[in-house]
Amino acid sequence: MKKIIIFSAIISMYFCSCAQTAGTDKNNANGPKIEFVKTIHDYGTIKKASDGGCEFAFKNTGNEPLILSNVTSSCGCTIPTWPKDPILPGQSGTIKVMYDTKKIGTISKTVKVMSNAITDAVDLQIKGNVIE
Repeated sequence: MKKIIIFSAIISMYFCSCAQTAGTDKNNANGPKIEFVKTIHDYGTIKKASDGGCEFAFKNTGNEPLILSNVTSSCGCTIPTWPKDPILPGQSGTIKVMYDTKKIGTISKTVKVMSNAITDAVDLQIKGNVIE
């Protein structure tokens, strides 16, 4: 019984130390920081089959290279493209989003940006209305 208690205590200390270590990188003031000019693009009212492209400009305001690991959309009608090379401190980049305007109706989609930044996930939104 004593061995089980000692083993449980060791495991608990291990998980506590891992949890504290995992959070320190994100709480550190050093590192890459991603700042977007805007996080919402409103197409307003646009016609069916019109240009559904938009861009989200951002800048690395941190002091380490920023790497965008993945950018995904909430559906297949929204296609994002993003820079694959690291964005150095002080440099800017652009995430391009192409929405397929063949469907009539309200646009409300989310593009999730995953990176090594202090804020590792950012949601970008596109909205609007497609008419005939």
